[in-house]
Amino acid sequence: MSTAVAPKPSAQEWTPPLDADGLRLVLERFRAWEPLDIEEGFDDLDAAIGSQPPPVATAVALLGRLRRHLKQLTDITVADDSFPPSAEMTRLVERGVPLLEEPTPAGYRQAVGLARRLAFVTADLIEVLIEARYIKEIE
Repeated sequence: MSTAVAPKPSAQEWTPPLDADGLRLVLERFRAWEPLDIEEGFDDLDAAIGSQPPPVATAVALLGRLRRHLKQLTDITVADDSFPPSAEMTRLVERGVPLLEEPTPAGYRQAVGLARRLAFVTADLIEVLIEARYIKEIE
C-alpha cells in the first residue's frame, strides 16, 4: 500500500486592500468622525426656524452647526452605491450643496437668513431620510 499524500495546493498570497497611506487616511477620518446627533440637529433647527430668531452672539456658531448637520446628512444620502438616493433626496442635496459653500455673511440679518435656508433644507432632508429608513427617528 502506498501512503503518498497529494501535495497541498499553494495558497495565494494575501494582499491588504489598502497601502500604508490609505490606512492612515482611514484612521484620520475615523478620528475626525462625529456621529450624527439628531437631537442636536432638531435643537439647532428650532433655534434657526423657531418662533424666536437666534441671538446675535450665537448666529455664527449656529451656522457652523447647521452646515455640519447638512454635510453629515448629505454624506449619508450618497454613501452607499447599492442604495442610490431617491429623486427627492437628490433634489435636496442639490439645494443644500450651494448653501454649504456660501460664505458666512457679515450682517446679522443675512446670517439668520442663511441659517434659515440651511435649516429648511436640513429639516426636509431629515424627514425624507427617516421615511426611507436611512436614519432613525428620535424615540
